[in-house]
Amino acid sequence: MARNVSHQIVELLEKANIKRVYAVTGDSLNFFNIAVKQSDNIDWVHVRHEEVGAYAATAESELDGIGCCAGSSGPGHVHLINGVYEAHKSRTPLLVIASTIPTIEFGTDYFQETNTIKLFDDCSCYNQIITRPEQVQRIVQTAIQHAISKKDVAVIGLPGDIAEMDAIEEAYTNTFFFNNPIIIPNQTELDLASQLINKAKRVTLFCGIGASEANQEIIEFSKKLNAPVGYSFKGKMSIQPNNPNEVGMTGLLGQPSAYHAMHKADLIILIGTDFPYKDFIPTDKKIIQIDSEGSKIGRRAKVDLGLIGNAKETIQELLRLVETKENRDFLDSQLELYKKVLENKLTYVHDKGSNNAIQPEYTAYLLDELATKDAIFTVDTGMCCVWGARYITGTGERKMLGSFNHGSMANAMPQAIGAQMVYPEKQVIAMCGDGGISMLLGDLATIKQYNLPIKIIVFNNRTLGMVKLEMEVAGLPDNETDMENPDFALIGKAMGIESEAIRNPDDLPEAIGRAFAHKGPYLLNVFTNPNALAMPPKIDFNQMIGMTKSMAKLMLGGKMDEVMDTIKSNYKHLKDL
Repeated sequence: MARNVSHQIVELLEKANIKRVYAVTGDSLNFFNIAVKQSDNIDWVHVRHEEVGAYAATAESELDGIGCCAGSSGPGHVHLINGVYEAHKSRTPLLVIASTIPTIEFGTDYFQETNTIKLFDDCSCYNQIITRPEQVQRIVQTAIQHAISKKDVAVIGLPGDIAEMDAIEEAYTNTFFFNNPIIIPNQTELDLASQLINKAKRVTLFCGIGASEANQEIIEFSKKLNAPVGYSFKGKMSIQPNNPNEVGMTGLLGQPSAYHAMHKADLIILIGTDFPYKDFIPTDKKIIQIDSEGSKIGRRAKVDLGLIGNAKETIQELLRLVETKENRDFLDSQLELYKKVLENKLTYVHDKGSNNAIQPEYTAYLLDELATKDAIFTVDTGMCCVWGARYITGTGERKMLGSFNHGSMANAMPQAIGAQMVYPEKQVIAMCGDGGISMLLGDLATIKQYNLPIKIIVFNNRTLGMVKLEMEVAGLPDNETDMENPDFALIGKAMGIESEAIRNPDDLPEAIGRAFAHKGPYLLNVFTNPNALAMPPKIDFNQMIGMTKSMAKLMLGGKMDEVMDTIKSNYKHLKDL
């Protein structure tokens, strides 16, 4: 076969260190498929649904620097969209090959015609269609360089007729540059920051994913300032390890200690975080924000001083300028509160639950205890995020992936596919909600086909738990949140995956042990307590009134049993209020 445009694209993908293309093949994508097959360096991963492919490629990008997925004309493009939005919102490099109808049919309402420019415009930083072979080298190079440099999605529309044309070489760049520039604020700005820090008596650091490379600098900074360290969910796995001054997370999934540390400080330093929940950030404190992207400064908090710079290098500069704070009273008081929060958290572990109502906290605690120190966790949006945030411990080697910005359901299992492809030797644990895994059950077949040793833990509470909580705090009785689930263990077995259902909490430790010891994929269908709630660190009066109204409406509707179960399952929260 002569070297065609598809071969040329694949050769460029190889140079960009793209190792896999996640896709469902078909019609306009077939020549590209064959070109990938003929490559010694790129594998085609045959997923069952393009959304799964996009999520898997996004996970690969987060762990390995860049990912690639593909979809064919029309429905294949539309199926990609949710996972592509995930990469866009997570700011991670993703290349999308959107093969499409022959160019001669453009604009004729042809079978499966979609306008890829319009379709992907809102979730990409680069989005073009190749219409001549002479464009291939330049468009592909430009697309990949955009994805790398902007940490975003680049989309290439590839008409089927172009894909099979003879390749044409042009005198353009065919290499890619994975630059990592270092940005440091100017001296005047650093001096202003140090003056604010030196003047403050009580300082709290709050760190996000942008500070992931600055663990040691954060620790040294906090020790010099006697400052407690809070973090966002995305920052947890990088900031928590080996940090003696950490006080946990704040926000909807967080704990009272971090919230308290921020609200009792004179000065808060936000480092590498675009934390979205502004209601948890004080408005009456001095705030310094450090971020490598100036556009993020001040959009979530009332900032007094913004510094544009990389977290690691900026903190190194500030360490030279700030004075050591000798008084530990503020830090010690926050650490003491955090100690009590951690003790209260174990209440849910000691109360393991009952038959068909295993406490989800206990489940997550066991996963944390039994997992390897370098395990990769993926968490579904919803209650699984809460249990992952509160009970999975950062070791410095572990990773946790989720739909933290886009907030989509059904992300954990697809992300686990990408993670296991990147790290076949590591333990990958997918913490799946029953609502989430129900959406994309078909790709259990993908896990089996590639014999990926993913451990799939289904938190089967027979309800859309987070939605139920949202309705109740708004004063609404939960409605249409209940789920009549299939037997997930039986489905797993039908797919060829070793599976079992766990209804008794006493059986859970050994079941997790069996799953982790098994060499191939394993699915545990854990029947968790449907009335377990996750209370945020800040509960306002209207939310308490809303919950009271909700319980009253349920009682008036004849659902007294559900009200009593909810009270019994969550009385432990009272000591946090």
